[in-house]
Amino acid sequence: MTEPNQNNNRPDKNGQRPGQGPPAGRYPKNAFSILVFITIAMMAFLLLSNDMKNSTEIKLSEFFSRLDNGEVENVIVKDNLIEGRMKSDAMEGKDNQTETFKVIIQPGTGREAWLVEKLEKSGVNWEHDTPNTFVTILLSFLPWLLFFGILYFLIFRQFRGAGGGGMLGNFGRSRHKLSTKDQSNVTFDQVAGIEEAKDEVTEIIQFLRNPKKFQRLGGRVPRGVLLVGEPGCGKTLLAKAIAGEADVPFFSISGSDFVEMFVGVGASRVRDLFKQAKENSPCIIFLDEIDAVGRKRGSGIAGGGNDEREQTLNAILVEMDGFGSNDQVIVIAATNRADVLDHALTRPGRFDRQIFVPLPDVKGRLEILKVHAKKIKMSPEVDLKRMARGTPMFSGADLEAIINEAALAATMAGKEHVEMGDLEEARDKVRWGRARRSREVDEKEREITAYHEAGHALVQELLENTDPLHKVSIIPRGGMGGATFSLPEKDRTMYSKKYCLDYIRVCFGGRVAEELFCDDISSGAQGDIQQATELARKMVMEWGMSDRLGFIRYGTDNQGMWYGEGMAGGEFSDRTSETIDSEIRGIMDQAYTDVKQLLQTNKQQMEDITQALIKYETLDGEEVKQVIAGKKLTKPSVLDLLEVEKNKKNPPESSAQDKPEEDVDPGFGTVPKPA
Repeated sequence: MTEPNQNNNRPDKNGQRPGQGPPAGRYPKNAFSILVFITIAMMAFLLLSNDMKNSTEIKLSEFFSRLDNGEVENVIVKDNLIEGRMKSDAMEGKDNQTETFKVIIQPGTGREAWLVEKLEKSGVNWEHDTPNTFVTILLSFLPWLLFFGILYFLIFRQFRGAGGGGMLGNFGRSRHKLSTKDQSNVTFDQVAGIEEAKDEVTEIIQFLRNPKKFQRLGGRVPRGVLLVGEPGCGKTLLAKAIAGEADVPFFSISGSDFVEMFVGVGASRVRDLFKQAKENSPCIIFLDEIDAVGRKRGSGIAGGGNDEREQTLNAILVEMDGFGSNDQVIVIAATNRADVLDHALTRPGRFDRQIFVPLPDVKGRLEILKVHAKKIKMSPEVDLKRMARGTPMFSGADLEAIINEAALAATMAGKEHVEMGDLEEARDKVRWGRARRSREVDEKEREITAYHEAGHALVQELLENTDPLHKVSIIPRGGMGGATFSLPEKDRTMYSKKYCLDYIRVCFGGRVAEELFCDDISSGAQGDIQQATELARKMVMEWGMSDRLGFIRYGTDNQGMWYGEGMAGGEFSDRTSETIDSEIRGIMDQAYTDVKQLLQTNKQQMEDITQALIKYETLDGEEVKQVIAGKKLTKPSVLDLLEVEKNKKNPPESSAQDKPEEDVDPGFGTVPKPA
């Protein structure tokens, strides 16, 4: 019986649960600032509205004249101002006068005895307005308060939001992306081909679902998991699937997002990220491409305590050490360069687990193709097993690209379904580049390419320890003038000496064919020479396949070293180096001699394959076998296909004289024949 999920109603960092409104009694953090701003704005509005009252300013003599004539209804006397209201009957005939008026007097005049006596004799209603000292002071400072309030909201408030960045804006805030199950519903159903890696992370999912189950016996779940594998193998997808299966928030950020031009910003972002993760626990932090900040310290020119990358790494180490046994935060990192990571990062207590995410095998590739093929309309004749066999060393991303490219090609061709030919063309396009059918190739160059590829195909077909031939083509693709493709029967995890020697012989097939049948050699063998040399060097220096050098490894691990690190001196003497060169040269020379003898013995088969390539441009493995056996091919040639396409675009015009008499209608064209 499975444990129920306890995280569905877990409140978020604001105390709010899914499906509910904001909790009672909680106000936004900036509610007080908003209230102060509204109050200041209202006070400024009232002050301005009082000053903008419509009143007429008159002289003191005119005011006394109005008092004597009995035109004034009431008067308010202030310290330096007299405000009054005219009687309604006194306003008749005075179009340019307002109902209210004001008289500006010298300060203190309003309390003099002669003015008071004048007002008493007139019999008008009047009173003294005693100003409030506090209000007066407040009104005098109100413009300044309003100015600084606006300045605060427009400028200083933006600076204050920079957590750890000070006046540098939001540089110190983490730039992670937060995903929940509602936003990303990736589960293990979408992850195929890495079953062992999925099994290793099962206990992490169980811990995030039910942490008390592991705390019962005092065990500690790994704080960090390091996913190591080739690019495109599914490391990021696996991390998302872990979060989806556990139904917890997923904080994702790339290692390069920590690095900034300002020293200390990366460390600040690390602290902010882990702070928010702890507030949202249980959750997962995913650090993609962690080698951007996790390289060995002190390995660069600027290595030292002030290096921004090293400060960021130190912050990550400190934060991971700060996890308690009750902190339900799992850190998952991904990299394809685990060899360059700092040892303090990968020690137990930080990244306890290193899970290898390999390239998928035949079974894994088939499952990946099935996952992506569910979204595409496939023809019933499509054989995904054959496609899985024909894609050795392809990653999950490559296989997804094959399905997508095949769907696009079928759409452009107006097909209703994706066919097997579309998948094979998409595979070749993803691995070797797009076929350049419109490229104009010189006939002499085309002939040399045909002999070159025929040499590869014949040697691969005749030798025993090689992969089966899939197809050979002289259509330019990518940077190649032609290509010979094999179809491995299985994934190779080790290479035998016989297989390596035959592989080198296949590489030499093209160059030897040019030399024997074209009386010249070309630069088209550049890639073949490179592959053969690298394989022969590994046989001698790393795999112990040389009788003279024996069971000794002479290679060096210089990959990823910076500025001479790990390259202090050679691991073998100059005499041994000469022996290594001699052994490599011996392997290459022997392969060249064997291939030359093989092609001279089978000259007729070479000519037949070459002429078939010139005629058809592409031959599959079965057709090559038929040509070697002396059989004729029945498929249309390239010229036949071009003629058909030409007729489709420009159909021949038919004349009335060429048609039977009953098919001709003199006035209205052709008449259909009766059934």
